[in-house]
Amino acid sequence: MSHTSMDPTKMGIGRSIAVLTSGGDAQGMNAAVRATVRVGIYTGAKVYFVHEGYQGLVDGGDNIKLATWESVSMMLQLGGTVIGSARCMDFRAREGRMKAALNLVKLGITNLCVIGGDGSLTGANQFRKEWATLLVDLVKAGKITDDEARKSCHLNIVGMVGSIDNDFCGTDMTIGTDSALHRIIEVVDAITTTAQSHQRTFILEVMGRHCGYLALVTALACGADWVFIPEMPPDEGWEGHLCRRLADQRARGSRLNVIIVAEGAMDRAGNPISSEDIKKLVEKNLGFDTRTTVLGHVQRGGTPSAFDRILGSRMGVEAVMALLEATPETPACVVSLSGNQAVRLPLMECVQVTKDVTTAMAEKRWEDAIKLRGKSFENNWNTYKMLAHINPPDTKSNINVAIVNIGAPCAGMNAAVRSAVRIGIIQGHNMLAVHDGFEGLAQGKPITWTGVSGWTGKGGSELGTKRMNTAYMGGLELVQGRDKYEELCIPMVVIPATVSNNVPGSDFSIGADTALNTITSTCDRIKQSAAGTKRRVFIIETAGGYCGYLATMAGLAAGADAAYIYEDKFGIRDLEMNVEHLVQKMKTDVKRGLILRNENCNANYTTDFIFALYSEEGKGIFDCRKNVLGHMQQGGTPTPFDRNFGTKMGSKAVLWITEKLKEVYRHGRIFANTPDSACVLGMKKRALTFQPLAELKEQTDFVHRIPKTSWWLKLRPIMKILAKYNISLDTSEHAHMEHVIKKRVSMPAPLMKKACPPTKHEEEE
Repeated sequence: MSHTSMDPTKMGIGRSIAVLTSGGDAQGMNAAVRATVRVGIYTGAKVYFVHEGYQGLVDGGDNIKLATWESVSMMLQLGGTVIGSARCMDFRAREGRMKAALNLVKLGITNLCVIGGDGSLTGANQFRKEWATLLVDLVKAGKITDDEARKSCHLNIVGMVGSIDNDFCGTDMTIGTDSALHRIIEVVDAITTTAQSHQRTFILEVMGRHCGYLALVTALACGADWVFIPEMPPDEGWEGHLCRRLADQRARGSRLNVIIVAEGAMDRAGNPISSEDIKKLVEKNLGFDTRTTVLGHVQRGGTPSAFDRILGSRMGVEAVMALLEATPETPACVVSLSGNQAVRLPLMECVQVTKDVTTAMAEKRWEDAIKLRGKSFENNWNTYKMLAHINPPDTKSNINVAIVNIGAPCAGMNAAVRSAVRIGIIQGHNMLAVHDGFEGLAQGKPITWTGVSGWTGKGGSELGTKRMNTAYMGGLELVQGRDKYEELCIPMVVIPATVSNNVPGSDFSIGADTALNTITSTCDRIKQSAAGTKRRVFIIETAGGYCGYLATMAGLAAGADAAYIYEDKFGIRDLEMNVEHLVQKMKTDVKRGLILRNENCNANYTTDFIFALYSEEGKGIFDCRKNVLGHMQQGGTPTPFDRNFGTKMGSKAVLWITEKLKEVYRHGRIFANTPDSACVLGMKKRALTFQPLAELKEQTDFVHRIPKTSWWLKLRPIMKILAKYNISLDTSEHAHMEHVIKKRVSMPAPLMKKACPPTKHEEEE
C-alpha cells in the first residue's frame, strides 16, 4: 500500500469515526481511546464514543456521543475502560446488527475502531461484510433514504487487541498484558516473603484459559520451580517428577517452592489440572506446608503500566491513519506491535491463526501449538525448561566464566546474573562472580546454583558495581588491550543494562523499563496532587545522561505537554511557544500541565531556569512546582519486562560464549582475537543479535555516550499531537499492510494457509 505525504490535519475533514471497547476490559484501553479521539480530532474528523461496547452500538441514543479533546483528559492513568464494555447477545443476531447500522448511518459514521479480543474483532469483520446488505434492508424498510445509504455505502473497520492473556496471534503484546504481569508479580513478591519465613510451597493460579503466556512469563520472572500451561501439558508421570523437583530444591537449601498454574492447565488426556489438585498432591507425597492463591480479577485491575500506555497511544494513532487511508478494497485490519514497530495485519488472517493454535491443542499437537504462538513464546518456553528442569551435569567443562556488573546499578541486573550463572552451571562451566566491577576482577569467587536463588526479583546489583566506566566502553578498552595482553584474547559479551537506554546496538537496555514505570507513576501522583487546586504546571527532571529516552517515553506515558531532550534541539522560541501553549490550555477545563526535562538536555536552559521562566510567564494564570527525581529512578524491584528480558539475555549470552569457546579452542588453549569474539547482545527491531563491539564504534557519539540514531525519536511527534500542538505528522512513515507468515510448523494441509509472525513480547531471535 503506497502512502502519500498529504497534510494529516486535513485527512479527516468531513468524516466521522466511532470508537468502542468490547469484551473483557484491559488496562491501557483508555490510552488507546484517548489517542484515537485526539488524533481523529487532529485530522479534522468528528469522533464519537460508543458507550457499553456493541450493546451501545445497538441501543444508540445517548450511548453514542460526540467526543471532545477535554473529554479524554486524565484518562491515561485509569485502568479498565472509561467508556464501558458489555457482553452483547443482540449484536450476534442480524436484527441487532441492523439496529447498529441504522444508528451509524443516521450519524454519518463510516469508520469504526474496535478495541477488544478476537471475538469482538470477528464480530466487527462480520458487520463490515454484511454492511451493504444491511443498508439495502434499511432502505427497503423505509428507515433510511437512498441518499443516506449512498453517503454511507462503505464501512471501514480497524481493530486494536485489548486482552490481558496475550492470546491473539499477530501482535507481540496485546493491550493490558504487561499491566496484568505487573499485578501478578506484585503478588508473587509479596507471597515470596511470607513463604520464605515459613518454608512454604505456594501455588499461584493466573488467568489464561486457552493461553499460557501470563503463567509462562510469570514463571520466568519469579524463578518458579514448575509451570503448567495449556499449550504444553506435562508428560505422563509428571506427579512424581514434580515432587522430586520440589524435594530437590529444598535439599539444596531453598526455603520456598513456587508453582505457577494457568487456569486452563490440563494433562495429556485433556483433564484439567487445578491448583487444588496440585496442593493435595504435594501435601500427600511430601508433607510440605502448601498454600494456594487464585488471583482472579486482580489481574485486570489497577493502573496501566508505562508499556501499555505507550502501546495504546501508538496503536490509537496508527488506527486512525489506517481508517482514513482505507479504501473499499482494503481488508479490515488489526494494528499490531512487532518488536518496537507498529504494523497493520489483515484481521481475519490473525483470527485464523489464533484458531489454528486452538485446533493444534485440541489435536494434541503440542509442539505445533507452542510454535504457532510465535518465536518468543517458544523462546520463553525453552528458557524456562533449561532453568527449571535440567540438573547440572556430572562432568565439568574445565572452563571458567566470569560475570561482572559495570557502571551504575539498575533493576534487572540480578535476573541476568542468575540466569547466566545457572545456564553456565548446566553447561558444566565453573562460574565466577566478580564483585565491585573491574576492581574486583582480581578476586573472582565461585558462585553456586543456590547462591543466586531469589535474585530475579531483587533490584540493584547483588554483585556490587563501580561507576568507573560503562560496560560498553570497558569492553572496547579490553578489546583494544588484546594486542598487548594475550590474557584478554577470550570471548566477551556485553549485556546492555542501564536506566538511560543509551547503549549502541540495542533498542532496549535492562533497567530502562523499571525506571520508566517509576517516572510514570511519580508523574501520576504529582499531577494528582494538583486535583481540585488552582491551575498548576509541574516541571520534572528525569535521568538519562544525554539520552532523552526516559523523558520522551515518560512524556508519552504520563501525558506531558513537552519533554526537553538533548537529541531534539530547542531554543528560547520553543520555550516561549510551550509557555503560550500552556496559557491557552489553562483557559479550558484542563487545569494541569506537565513538563519533563532530561537532566543534560541543555547546559544553559537548566531545570531552575525553565522553572523560573514558566513561573514568571505564568503569573496570574498558573503557578509552578518542580521536582528532580534523582536516584529513585534507579531503585525499586524490577518490572516483569526487565526480569524476563534480563533472564533471556543472561541465558543467551552464556550459550553464545559456550559456542564461541568451541570455535576458539586451539591446541589446548583458548585464543580469541577476531572482532566477532567480543560483542554487544542487543535487541534491534525484531531480533536479538550479537554485534561486534568494534563495529558499533561508527554508531556511537562517544562524547555524549549515546547512539547516533535512536528509533524512539520518531515517537516524539505523537506526544506533541496528543498534547494539542499543531505540528505536522509525517504520514509517509506509517505502517504498511503486512501478512501473517507461517514459520517452521509442519501441519496438516488445510491449516497451511496462514500463521503467526515470529514475535511475542520484547524480543526475537
